[in-house]
Amino acid sequence: MSKLSNKKILLTTGPTREPIDPVRFISNYSSGKMGFALAEEAVQRGAEVLMVKGPTYAPFKDATVKVIEIQTAAEMYDAVNANMEGYDIIIYAAAVADYTPKHIAENKIKKNDNEFSLELVKTKDIAYEMGKKKSATQFSVGFALETDNEEAHALSKLNKKNLDMIVLNSLRDVGAGFQVDTNKITILDKKGNVVKFDMKSKAETAKDILDYVEQMLN
Repeated sequence: MSKLSNKKILLTTGPTREPIDPVRFISNYSSGKMGFALAEEAVQRGAEVLMVKGPTYAPFKDATVKVIEIQTAAEMYDAVNANMEGYDIIIYAAAVADYTPKHIAENKIKKNDNEFSLELVKTKDIAYEMGKKKSATQFSVGFALETDNEEAHALSKLNKKNLDMIVLNSLRDVGAGFQVDTNKITILDKKGNVVKFDMKSKAETAKDILDYVEQMLN
């Protein structure tokens, strides 16, 4: 029997959209595919899954997973904060915006000037804030998508956010990252281990990640 059987998993996935005006927003290329694969694999292992999902273009179709749909980073923060306490494992797979417009225009911004400046403010770092209130029995998994000094940046996030393990992607690896069906990961954990995996489908990568979670739950 899987060690995830009857465990409650809270999972974030997809992008966030930070509105500029009624018709425009700031976002990123996240498709939510890695989060979808993790949710499906967790259900196969007998876990109860709550997905907090940003606005993906493809819907998530597994009816056994409870889904909270959000748009903005603030909405994702609120959803995770409101539900985190009742969950054994939290997986932060979403690509959350780091910044959001300070002011949202009430009407569509017209193209008048040659230059246009947009003032941005930091969003709350969900994994960092939840890491401060995580209980001793909760297990948390972060994700880091990096373009340089990958392992150093991932390790910094692991420690800063009080994570138990972090899944690192490098955009320098062709076939890894956003909007593809494959992934190539490195896992770093709080015990100091660094484990590299080959390029695989996201479904197979989800198995590797959850195998690692089960191993650490020992």
